[in-house]
Amino acid sequence: MKQIIQDLKKGDTILEEVPVPRVKSGSVLIKTTRSLVSLGTERMLVEFGKANFIQKAKQQPDKVKMVLDKIKTDGLKPTLNSVFNKLNQPLPLGYCNVGVVEAVGKGVLEFKVGDRVASNGNHAEYVMIPQNLAAKIPDNVTDEEAVFTVIGSIGLQGIRLLNPTFGETIVVVGLGLIGLVTAELLQANGCTVIGFDFDAEKVRIAKEKGIIAINPGDGINQVKFVESLTNEVGADGVIITASNKSDEIISQSANMCRKRGRIILVGVIGLNISRADFYEKEISFQVSCSYGPGRYDESYEQKGQDYPIGYVRWTEKRNFEAVLGALSKRTLDVKPLITERIPLSDYHKVYGDMKNSKSIATILEYNSTEEPKSTITINDNLFKSTKGVIGVIGAGNFTSATILPSLAKIKAKIKYIASSGGLSSTTLAKRYQISNSTSDYKEILKDEDVDLVIITTRHDMHASMVLETLKAGKSVFVEKPLALTESELLEIIAEYSKQKVTLSVGFNRRFAPLAKKMKTLLKNDNTPKNIIATMNAGFIPKDVWVHDMEVGGGRIIGEACHYMDLCSYFAESKIIAVCMNAMGVNPEENTDNASILLKYENGTNAVINYFSNGNKGYSKERIEIYSQERTLIMDNWRKLKTYGFKGAKASSKQDKGHFNQFNELIKQQKEGGKPIIAFEDIINTTKASFAAITSLKQGKWIRVD
Repeated sequence: MKQIIQDLKKGDTILEEVPVPRVKSGSVLIKTTRSLVSLGTERMLVEFGKANFIQKAKQQPDKVKMVLDKIKTDGLKPTLNSVFNKLNQPLPLGYCNVGVVEAVGKGVLEFKVGDRVASNGNHAEYVMIPQNLAAKIPDNVTDEEAVFTVIGSIGLQGIRLLNPTFGETIVVVGLGLIGLVTAELLQANGCTVIGFDFDAEKVRIAKEKGIIAINPGDGINQVKFVESLTNEVGADGVIITASNKSDEIISQSANMCRKRGRIILVGVIGLNISRADFYEKEISFQVSCSYGPGRYDESYEQKGQDYPIGYVRWTEKRNFEAVLGALSKRTLDVKPLITERIPLSDYHKVYGDMKNSKSIATILEYNSTEEPKSTITINDNLFKSTKGVIGVIGAGNFTSATILPSLAKIKAKIKYIASSGGLSSTTLAKRYQISNSTSDYKEILKDEDVDLVIITTRHDMHASMVLETLKAGKSVFVEKPLALTESELLEIIAEYSKQKVTLSVGFNRRFAPLAKKMKTLLKNDNTPKNIIATMNAGFIPKDVWVHDMEVGGGRIIGEACHYMDLCSYFAESKIIAVCMNAMGVNPEENTDNASILLKYENGTNAVINYFSNGNKGYSKERIEIYSQERTLIMDNWRKLKTYGFKGAKASSKQDKGHFNQFNELIKQQKEGGKPIIAFEDIINTTKASFAAITSLKQGKWIRVD
């Protein structure tokens, strides 16, 4: 299928060929018939993509500070690699989509194949959308009208926050697509609407709809005009739908409001607010968040957990339905807003010069007759009778920034890369000369050429995919963690015992050059040691999936596990007991501020301090080992200080062991021999991570069998 994307690094807008998305549980697959170009929003994205690096930096000063902090701790080259990796990730364009349901995911009861639906899908021939971000289209509403649903919902949410009453005077600043729809919905609510815009055509359309529309470019003072129409009282409220960096808009909006008036920001403007403008009138100001309640809430959008209507009357989905209802009843007429209709293949007519476009609403038309494909060939490479042929499942940031660059250095043979949406896998397949991009990972498991599968998906998918791969008779490498529950782990152990393949987990730190150096200095002795490992992990907001115990497993199971493996590597022993204490009076099981004590068979004592409340300017990782009146201190995988070891100090560019890990993995896969990490060690570490959570809950040491 074809999809429009923005290349943030080169600045090109591209019509890319990608696999059709795989329908997920709780989602629907939609074949697109129409999509709407949102000129304001998409123009900002396109212009950002076309900007040079300095211009991009000026637009994101907060990101620049993060980059400077990372340079201090990680060094220049790793930081630049991280920045360029971000810019290499394409941005799908569009968020106003209409089409027909082609497939329904597990658990979806509201939709069936053949339903016409409106959604926030991208400009693509097929889109996969969670059920709470799609709504059925009434029979008397055409696809062309329904494609305005999401735009209408953005305006409607601004109105709901303003909460206008019948007869109030409301000003709409900016009569673009969202502004015109907002103004018409306000009229339907019984309001007197004043609109301002510098575009004469938009002002003309607004006047035809009965809106009091003014072009300030004609020399009219906006504040005085509003005062004259309200008997010097001022407007009851202002909705700003404009896109402009000037601070003048927010000042004028305050000045044209009555005492205790309300201002809602839907667009993007300068926000250097003058206290005096707001103080005397006690004006309230609020920013509207997209389509309404539920936006950016993963439980609502991705998991389908609706808000009870008695408590949250208007969610984003119910706003979709309200707009469709207005279109059906003809209280909202969007036909006059349509400037042009363009086939998808002529997309360049829209995106070639968006900066100078005078279009209000451009509709892209889709008429593809091609059979949808879940796998597309990018490069014709031969793999027959070759060992070490790889299929990668997961095409996220870690895969692109770390795994694929490491595999490329060792010239690994990769036949497939899979992502559920198909776009990210296609982008990476092109960049790293991978043969096939697929949205169906099962194609990898069925291919006899592939003998090693690398899994880098979200944590909750690891165990099930490992099981499927083992049952397919293929070796598997899975990023940490191996599993999130004891039952998952037991299933993997049982299946692994039946197979003659290897299983590896991404405990890469033991392969780092400085880790190997430390192990050599310790002379692989089995004497007890004291180990202190500190991870200045950094703050991650609580609503991010890694904190969800069912999806990410929390940061202790999901991330701290690799430091348990590292301590075991240095101890040369098995963990037999775990005790974890966490910061706070009543810490939750998904804490990321904790100290973990590990007791080993050989008497080694290890402490892992996993903290998220430290300063980013401090080293992210630090290891201290005390043994036989000697001390090793490793700082952030860049420096090693030694005490009691003659002439053994070491330093290097930051290297956390990924390259060495994959180099040994591919060599083992081709030549045979022992796994790169013993299976029993992987199981011991995984059980220890579970024991840490149990210890926190029970407040005592937990034995590890």
